[in-house]
Amino acid sequence: MTNPVYARHWTNWGTNQESVADVLTPASADEIAATVTETAAAGRRVKVVGSGHSFTDIAVADDQRMVLHRMNRFVSIDGPLVTVQAGMTLRTLNTVLHGHGLAMPNLGDIDAQTVAGAIATGTHGTGLGHGTIASCVEAVTLVTGLGKIERFTADAPELKAIGVGLGALGIITEVTLRCVPAFTLHADERPMLLTEMLAGLDEWIPGNDHIEFFWYPYTDRGQLKRNNRVDVDDRPLSRFRGWLDDEFLSNTVWQGVCKVGQRMPRTVPALNGIAARALSARAYTGPSAGVFCTSRRVRFTEMEYEIPRAALPEVLGAFPALFDRLPFRVQFPVEVRFTGPDDLWMSHGYDRESAYIAVHQYLGTEYEPYFRAVEELCAAQGGRPHWGKLHYRNAASLRPVYPRFDDFLAIRDRFDPSRIFANAYLNRVLGE
Repeated sequence: MTNPVYARHWTNWGTNQESVADVLTPASADEIAATVTETAAAGRRVKVVGSGHSFTDIAVADDQRMVLHRMNRFVSIDGPLVTVQAGMTLRTLNTVLHGHGLAMPNLGDIDAQTVAGAIATGTHGTGLGHGTIASCVEAVTLVTGLGKIERFTADAPELKAIGVGLGALGIITEVTLRCVPAFTLHADERPMLLTEMLAGLDEWIPGNDHIEFFWYPYTDRGQLKRNNRVDVDDRPLSRFRGWLDDEFLSNTVWQGVCKVGQRMPRTVPALNGIAARALSARAYTGPSAGVFCTSRRVRFTEMEYEIPRAALPEVLGAFPALFDRLPFRVQFPVEVRFTGPDDLWMSHGYDRESAYIAVHQYLGTEYEPYFRAVEELCAAQGGRPHWGKLHYRNAASLRPVYPRFDDFLAIRDRFDPSRIFANAYLNRVLGE
């Protein structure tokens, strides 16, 4: 389990990252600015940590760890623009927005992240009409490495860098988000052959508000999920069916299946076949946040890669041979999502329609050969790794796939010339 935010010893949700550092718990932007000024004068470093849902070492502090759990309040609302403090979690944000008749236009399937953490790492959902969550940002208040409190609005070019800023440019204290009126989603989830899912994508991606699918390794089967806006919440999921599918089967039973597969790897193909055939169709309606976000109690390690959407069939077509080469079995389904282009400089979806391929391994199970092989396939297509998911890229290999990479570094030089926000991860992916 992750440690309390105030403990010197910290581990992330996936338990694959840890650090021991001095802990700072500011309650205001002024406190943060004073701390940054003192940190720079002492030649030290400080790293902000959110909810610990990144699998990379992006949030690992080697000197001082700052947590913003005391800065988690609602600030103001102006029509569809809602300002909150950076330490608020997405789960709390969704509750706040619901109370004002609003919602985020899109979300991923986990809502435990802090608002600032989700923005900084490029957290995203699925849907051709949407980019990352950071594409909803209208303004931020930021403490730079110079100890200055600055506010950047939509007309400031710096916001294109701050949007998916990797924690490299400063400490976000407040975020203004462009929200939408609260809406209801109709969810349609059904088992399907992989060939059928791939064949239908060119029709389904533009024809649905949100679409994704899962594919079980060593099988030809998966599950297609489509979410679309409707006017009436007339088919809510019963409490029993929700518990059965999302808690008992997806968490309790799946945990047991993973443990069996971990102890007896030879059984994994058969277990995956049983799991894929056990999938049943369901359709229901509900408030958007409740449909987007699900409970994830089974822990894992994860890599996720963005590739141009057109490259998806070729990349997935190479997976069966990849599975056969691995010295171990892959149990978790492969998850595929889609987004439209955005204009944030370090967004994985910058300037192109994207397919995201997420691969996982159960906690404690070997993963690196699998992840490296997937990375090789995706990198060959100009793929971009998710900043919060495991990958093995460095600045030299990332620069060619991010057209505004050097522009981002120029902003970094302005905002944090002493590199007080740096850590080993940022040194690797951005350079020192």
